[in-house]
Amino acid sequence: MLRCKDVYRTFEAAGEALEVLRGVTFEVSPAQVVAILGPSGSGKSTLLHLLGGLDRPSSGDIFWDDVPLSALDQFALAEKRAYFVGLIFQSHYLLEDLTVQENVSLPGRIAGNLDKNRAQDLLEHVGLRQRAKAFPKTLSGGERQRVAVARALYSKPAVILADEPTGSLDRHNARAVYELLVDLARSEGSAVVMVTHDEGLVHDVDVRFALQDGVLVDVTKQADSSATR
Repeated sequence: MLRCKDVYRTFEAAGEALEVLRGVTFEVSPAQVVAILGPSGSGKSTLLHLLGGLDRPSSGDIFWDDVPLSALDQFALAEKRAYFVGLIFQSHYLLEDLTVQENVSLPGRIAGNLDKNRAQDLLEHVGLRQRAKAFPKTLSGGERQRVAVARALYSKPAVILADEPTGSLDRHNARAVYELLVDLARSEGSAVVMVTHDEGLVHDVDVRFALQDGVLVDVTKQADSSATR
């Protein structure tokens, strides 16, 4: 469904080439929950931006449903992204002039398939239906991220890409938002790829990777062994 093949990403810094990702290869199956771990600056966000078509690899390719992103122009890429990928970031990026319901419905408004019932149902699932007409500035941080989760799921994407979605929340709210995201995505049939520095948060994922010196390493078995001790 989502595949990354021998991806490299190099940036120019002070006249020198900085190789952030080196030969990253992996794939995500439908409804799978995948965690990518690593400290700040390890390239996690760079990888997520590549997976979401927000950036292009220096070499290698990303595939959505076996379609290489390198074969798509910007218009075709944006059109496919609208229904294939849902994005969640550490900052919720809600539009302050729109109500909660309007923010959730935004992907439908952009794509021309607005469905108010869909937005209301998602707000019900995230426990915010009673705040549908409220504006983001009246919500807590945890509530704003729940709205961001609902918005990401609006178009029933094949995969949710989440970049440190709980990084700005306290431990209680981080756990609540994480569990909500995973439960909702699984019920909707969407896969989740989450990048995070918090190993404890993602103890129950299907597959766990670590970014080490630009190389993606599968550490799922190591995590499972630690959990059983």
